[in-house]
Amino acid sequence: MDAFHEKDQLLSDFKAQGIAGSSATVFTLQNQCSYTIWPGTLCGNGIATLGDGGFSLAAGASVQFPVPQAWSGRIWARTGCNFDASGNGKCVTGDCGGLLKCSAGGAPPVSLAEFTIGKDANDKDFYDVSLVDGYNVGLGVKAVGGSGDCRYAGCVTDLKRNCPTELQVMDSGSVVACKSACAAFNTSQFCCTGDHATPQTCSPTQYSKLFKNACPTAYSYAYDDATSTFTCSGSDYVITFCPS
Repeated sequence: MDAFHEKDQLLSDFKAQGIAGSSATVFTLQNQCSYTIWPGTLCGNGIATLGDGGFSLAAGASVQFPVPQAWSGRIWARTGCNFDASGNGKCVTGDCGGLLKCSAGGAPPVSLAEFTIGKDANDKDFYDVSLVDGYNVGLGVKAVGGSGDCRYAGCVTDLKRNCPTELQVMDSGSVVACKSACAAFNTSQFCCTGDHATPQTCSPTQYSKLFKNACPTAYSYAYDDATSTFTCSGSDYVITFCPS
């Protein structure tokens, strides 16, 4: 089945379920990591839950979800998970309360893909890849078939390799994630709170600069909007874990 008819079939299936209209956006999630991940999804406005909130995705596998108009939410990878037949368990990174099917966000540090889909095909989608909550796997978002800015957002570099010692999260002798400076030190300077709660008073730090230099099109700290939030209209999106 070619891409056009595959999308058409997906939309027909979801339209029958009352989930998406004929102009729904399609998310394709690709796992290019060399290991299984467990993507987590969280809807921010109650419109639709993608993939029941969480599922397993083997190395090299991909999955597609039609996404309704006006949907907003986030997608992330969980690693090192172990769930029982009832969907209870734990993940080494990105855990969402010990459940396979997430109803809450992933525990930092975690790389996030964030979306606000437009209300119609002519309305702008907003999307970004955020390292504000830290980093656990590489993550990229590519707009396909849309119009407008539509740039690639993401973090291709493996930040675990150059993560400062004070930000490292270790498991079984290996660095499995890199904390944000806010999570590591919990100060207003690093968290953009208190006296540093505005764009004018919260500047990049040596840690956010390290993230930004490695991943120029990803959010590195709370007020990194100018070079990190992208827009596109009428697009589908490919979300790739461990992009090359």
